[in-house]
Order: sequence, then structure tokens, then C-alpha cells
Amino acid sequence: MQEGIRCIVGLGNPGDKYQYTRHNAGFWLADRLANRFGLQLRADNKFFGQTGKLSLPGGDCWLLKPMTFMNRSGQSASALARFYRFVPEQILVVHDELDLPAGSVRLKKGGGHGGHNGLRDIISALGSKDFYRLRLGIDHPGHRDQVTDYVLSRPSREDQQKLEQAIDTSIDHIEDLLEGNFQRFMNEVHRDS
Repeated sequence: MQEGIRCIVGLGNPGDKYQYTRHNAGFWLADRLANRFGLQLRADNKFFGQTGKLSLPGGDCWLLKPMTFMNRSGQSASALARFYRFVPEQILVVHDELDLPAGSVRLKKGGGHGGHNGLRDIISALGSKDFYRLRLGIDHPGHRDQVTDYVLSRPSREDQQKLEQAIDTSIDHIEDLLEGNFQRFMNEVHRDS
């Protein structure tokens, strides 16, 4: 079995204006994960974000919410990775995914950024594409000219419920990721809405 995840980075934009937008799906998972295990995320200027350490039977794992805005997420993720000497394969980035139906979840390792500014900046800052991504489907508005407004708007109530269910299911199996049992996580969590 390979080494497990030691850092989970939930992507989003800070501030009340963005709190409930689709682009903040990564923040939603980070907040729900922290809440599930009674973890208080605290501002840490050294890492340009909010952090906390999860200690679970599967291992210890740092949780990070970059407060740099989406297009500078790499500044935060790379600062924490350098400090704790995490290699890219120990990092999981949780983000919204336009190319999946709302409520779908996919885990993948490596790949491009697919136009996602948070992923683009993390790839650049880490100098590697070899981190894991937990892709939370938010659906596509239909035309690329609508993408910016779409990701920065609230999902429908139905899509919100699908996303919350996908996030809860992912958290139910988070220890598989910490233990390096990626295939078991995928078997349990990969689904379409």
C-alpha cells in the first residue's frame, strides 16, 4: 500500500460574498471535515490560510483553507508543503469541477488544471502536477462565456443537497485516503448524481 494523504487543501475564496458559491466547494468539505472531528481551523499567516491538524487512526493530516483567493492558492499550499516537507503525492486538493454532474465525486492523481485557476496556481507553486485531486461535480452552465458567473453563484437547492451528500460521503471514507487506500476510497465514493 502506498503512503497516504498528509495534507488536505480545500479550495475556495475567502469572505461572506463567496461563502455559498459553487467555487467554494473545497471550503465546504474542509469546514464539514473539521466540524465532523471537532477541529478548530485557525488563521496562520505563515501559511496564508486557516489550518488545523487532524489526528485520526489512519494518521495525522493537516487541513488547509487558503485565504489568498482562488488564483493564488498555490502560495498557501506550497508554504505548508515546504514547511512540513510534504511531497506532492501526500497532498489532496479538493475543488469544484465543472466537467462532472452536480453531486459526482472523482479522485484522481495528477493531470492538468482544466482551466481551474486554483489548480493552475498550485501546479505552478509546487512545480508538480503529481498531487491528488478530489473533484466535486458542480455541473457546467452550458457555455464557456457563462462559467465565471456560474461558479461565483449559488447552486440550486437540489444541486446544493447533492453536493452536501457527496461531501459527507467523501468524509465518511477520508481515513482510506490517510491510510493510502485510494482504490477502496474510489470504490466507495465514486458516483454520479
